[in-house]
Amino acid sequence: MSTPTDKHSFGTHGLWIWHGGLTPDQAARVEQLGYGTIWLGGSPEDLAPARTLLEATDRIRVATGITNIWNTDPLAIAREFADLDKDFPGRFYLGVGVGHREATQEYASPYESMVDYLDKLDEGGLPVERRVLAALGPKMLRLSADRALGAHPYLTPPAHTEYAREILGADAFLAPEHKIVLESDPETARSIGRPPVDTPYLHLRNYVANLKRLGWSDDDIADGGSDALIDALVAHGTGEQIRDQVDAHLAAGADHVAIQVLGVEDVTDVLEQLPAG
Repeated sequence: MSTPTDKHSFGTHGLWIWHGGLTPDQAARVEQLGYGTIWLGGSPEDLAPARTLLEATDRIRVATGITNIWNTDPLAIAREFADLDKDFPGRFYLGVGVGHREATQEYASPYESMVDYLDKLDEGGLPVERRVLAALGPKMLRLSADRALGAHPYLTPPAHTEYAREILGADAFLAPEHKIVLESDPETARSIGRPPVDTPYLHLRNYVANLKRLGWSDDDIADGGSDALIDALVAHGTGEQIRDQVDAHLAAGADHVAIQVLGVEDVTDVLEQLPAG
């Protein structure tokens, strides 16, 4: 029987959206459409955005994607987690990440800093199985299997999901994010998908290093990204075509895919056009 900490309780598909980008009514609609989890991006400094969406819904999981270790106090986050879990048992999960060097003045020794943050979450009583780590490379992926429920990679094609699953092993949770544009014309779709991929991610060392690890070249990454790279990172087409591209992560070993919708004001309009299930 599924439990609140069972990795399958996330459902196979979720929504990734910047925190503050979803109204309570829209969150309720995402739940009605059958999505299992809402991931809140943009490094919120506390868990108040999660509470707003939990209050507006009945069953859906809410997770941070991610809480940044540099702008939050782990003991304060652990206290907020305890309050959320009391009010909404089993429905909130903490996604934690180190962000990127270019955005954080304090950035140093990311692996060791993450270990220290996790130690403090342990001290604060936040259960290991109720947190996931933003992980791209092998060290952080192994840490996510050892010190968390699993990993929440961002800006990754299915090839990374296959790579991550090999490192994580069979039991750890794996929930990559994937961007989509509901548009069948490739040039139009790329004109929507390329800017948010290029700025900032194709100029950040950790994301560039991960893409090169997967075999993408400097030419692919330069000048806003090659068409092939953008197509690998941003699914486009009809609802059915997008669902097939997103589900390539599941075939590669993911338990769940967090879908980020680009190019629209109300993401529920797009989610309604994707096949159910």
